[in-house]
Amino acid sequence: MSRTRKAAALAIMTALFPVAVPLAVHAAPRDTLTPAALAKACAGKDGWADPAPPAHIYGNTWYVGTCGISAILVTGDQGHILVDAGVAKAAPQVLANIRRAGFDPKAVRWIVATHEHFDHVGGLAALQRATGAKVAALPAQKAALASGRSSAEDPQYAGLDPIDPVRVDRVLKDREVVTLGRLALTAHATPVHAPGSTSWTWTSCAPKGGCRRIAYADSSSTISSDGYRFTDHPQRVAAIRKGLPVMAALPCDVLLTPHPSQSDMMERFAGKKPLADANACRAYAKASEGRLAERLGREKSGNTAK
Repeated sequence: MSRTRKAAALAIMTALFPVAVPLAVHAAPRDTLTPAALAKACAGKDGWADPAPPAHIYGNTWYVGTCGISAILVTGDQGHILVDAGVAKAAPQVLANIRRAGFDPKAVRWIVATHEHFDHVGGLAALQRATGAKVAALPAQKAALASGRSSAEDPQYAGLDPIDPVRVDRVLKDREVVTLGRLALTAHATPVHAPGSTSWTWTSCAPKGGCRRIAYADSSSTISSDGYRFTDHPQRVAAIRKGLPVMAALPCDVLLTPHPSQSDMMERFAGKKPLADANACRAYAKASEGRLAERLGREKSGNTAK
């Protein structure tokens, strides 16, 4: 192949599969940052602040969280979008993982979140300060982030720690898209776990594997603080029943979740189960429907349980 044709081919590949320029001084060899290596490092560990190495999941999608809490980096040639921040203690680890993966934290332009609980957004304010990124959120989530407190309507309200208040730069509508160059992440209101719960979808492409639809579905568990009864809050139950079908219908070749354990992420990263499964989001939502029915049944019979 001539030099001209090689240059043209490279230009086409760059357009189809843009990657951000790495920081070689901080980056680990990328062939060592595999999902399998992440799963091995986290074997027997699921603490919210347990350190984990970054991992290249697929295309421009990276895991930069801890063993017990996901944080997902979607990279592009005009900057990056971070989804979730983890607990406050984990913020330095997330920044270190971004660098270790070969990316500049200052190139994170947007940070978004799945839901407003401290285990997923406790480090958001610190990460916003460190990166200079803007934050986008749906209205219910925005109110909690800006105040530092979850809504009193949240079933877990009594047991939630406050967070450092976050400056929210953009209020989103359901199914609105956060764009950055070629990156496009869609926000889906899925108020199952919390009033501001948001699931995120995007497409990641790899030169040899084609394109896959990534669904970062929010937590689907319907748990609560002691003494809370869902049957006393029909509006909350209605919101859950509205959100679960949305989760089930997400464009979903690869399912990711805020807690890796919610969707056997580490097992899938280790190769024990398929990473991609077009039925994963439907199965995820269906299991949650069953758990909600069981919870409502227990409450109806007079039992109290979390």
